[in-house]
Amino acid sequence: MWWFQQGLSVLPVALVVWSAASFVFSYITAIVLHHVDPLVPYISDTGTIPPERCVFGIMLNISAFLGMATMYVRYKQVYALNPEKSKIIMLNKTGLTLGLMSCFGLCIIANFQKCILYYIHVVGACLTFGVGAIYMLVQTILSYLMQPEVHSKDIFWIRLTVLLWCCSSIVSMFVSSVVLYSGLYGTNLVQKLHWDPQEKGYTAHIISTVSEWSLAFSFLSFFLTYIRDFQ
Repeated sequence: MWWFQQGLSVLPVALVVWSAASFVFSYITAIVLHHVDPLVPYISDTGTIPPERCVFGIMLNISAFLGMATMYVRYKQVYALNPEKSKIIMLNKTGLTLGLMSCFGLCIIANFQKCILYYIHVVGACLTFGVGAIYMLVQTILSYLMQPEVHSKDIFWIRLTVLLWCCSSIVSMFVSSVVLYSGLYGTNLVQKLHWDPQEKGYTAHIISTVSEWSLAFSFLSFFLTYIRDFQ
């Protein structure tokens, strides 16, 4: 039996592999068709124009479903291991609610593209990444409370490290985006898919896009830590 066939570890594995594939596939397609620049576009920009928009939407919807399934299994696992600890039970329910909200946000991102319905897309991004970061915080706290009986200290420290990675990416993306939009006030940045390195705001744009990719992969890295728990 392969390691990912043990227990339900296939769920976080499928979530991470499928989500990473959706990002990479839409990126390659958008680059080949010259819809975006090769040097670090926004993830959303790689799924804005057909045909990559269609595939990107389908794949992210499946990622959202896999995310919900993974989070629900995690919820049931924590509950089964701590049936009489009220603090953990409360945090566990909170975590599930936050996780489902984050997955719903991912569905919004998948179905409401940035260049078409920008503000709805932003709401989806806030739910996915903002609420998702709080979900990661709750799960990290649960890992701390459940050590050493259920979790080792290593798992807690790994999740804490990934959480800090996630938070630093959010701060970096937010600050660079504020600098970008304030410095280019009046420019239609929502529809702008191509950038020249000599343009004003290019550095802030690159920092923002790199931060977004970093943020996305911090989430995927966090779910990788579930593999051992699900075995």
